[in-house]
Amino acid sequence: MKKIKLEILGLSPSQAQSGSFALILGEEMGNRRLPIIIGVFEAQAIAVQIENIVPNRPMTHDLFKSFADSLNYSLKEIIISELSEGIFYAKIVCGDDMRQVEIDSRPSDAIAIGIRFGAPIYTYESILSEAGIVSSDLTEDFDEGDQERVREPLRTRGSFSEQLREMGNDELQKMLDEALTKEEYEKAAKIRDELEKRN
Repeated sequence: MKKIKLEILGLSPSQAQSGSFALILGEEMGNRRLPIIIGVFEAQAIAVQIENIVPNRPMTHDLFKSFADSLNYSLKEIIISELSEGIFYAKIVCGDDMRQVEIDSRPSDAIAIGIRFGAPIYTYESILSEAGIVSSDLTEDFDEGDQERVREPLRTRGSFSEQLREMGNDELQKMLDEALTKEEYEKAAKIRDELEKRN
């Protein structure tokens, strides 16, 4: 089957499920998008790595990388391998000099681990044809019955960002420290971005 390379375009709060996020993957050489609904913990694990935030303690996905590194295992690629009854499945392809194995995984965990290794993400044409959305469709209204297709802009909703813009640097730094202590990494990333804009 033909594999298509994907890249992470963003994380967006899901309108389909409260407390969930839409992980938006984009076709590398095209305009189709593959939105996947993921949990808060997995969204944080992905955001932390993308934003290069160092947590106070290693996260589960960091532990997986350390474990694999200590055994001289490398991660070759992530494949979004199947879509069944609206649920995505993935495989982590890894190995050493002697053999290569495929490990079944949820896409969110596979991607959170894969980005720590710098591994490419792929899916098959059949999955992208079935569940992919042309990028212009992402701004349409969300259909409550279709949780796998999140049609919302890939930008942070304004309220929290606007609040940050109105705060002073000292207040932002205090909020950043508190967010890191509480391991609220997505919040920390937004605060850090606002501080960096001012420097």
